[in-house]
Amino acid sequence: MRPDFEPVFSALKDILTDYENRMTVVADTADRYALESKLVYRGKPIFFGEVKAGKAYVSFHLMPLYMNPKLNATISPELKRRMQGKACFNFKTVDPPLFQELKRLTAEGLQSFKTFAARS
Repeated sequence: MRPDFEPVFSALKDILTDYENRMTVVADTADRYALESKLVYRGKPIFFGEVKAGKAYVSFHLMPLYMNPKLNATISPELKRRMQGKACFNFKTVDPPLFQELKRLTAEGLQSFKTFAARS
C-alpha cells in the first residue's frame, strides 16, 4: 500500500471495526479488511463491507447500499461524487465529514440488514 494511503485505510477501517463483534472478519491484512454478516441468506452469510487499498485510491464498499435504495437515497451529493458503482466509494485522502457520513450509513446499513434478514 502506498504510504500516503495508510491514514485513509486506517480511518475507513475504523468505521467497520466498530461492527466486528457482530460480524465475521473475513479479511484483515495490511491492504484489505472485510466483514460479512452473521445473518444468513439462502444458506450463506451476507457480505457487509470492505476497505481495500488499491494503486490509485482506497475503496470503501458497503453492501447495504446496494440492497437498500432508500438508504442509498440519503447519500449527500459530496459523498456521491466519490461513489463508484452502487456501493463503493474511493478516497485518496482522509475526509472527516464524508467519513462521518459513511459511519452513519454503516450504522443504518446494519439496521437494514436486520430488517432484510427478518423478511427472508
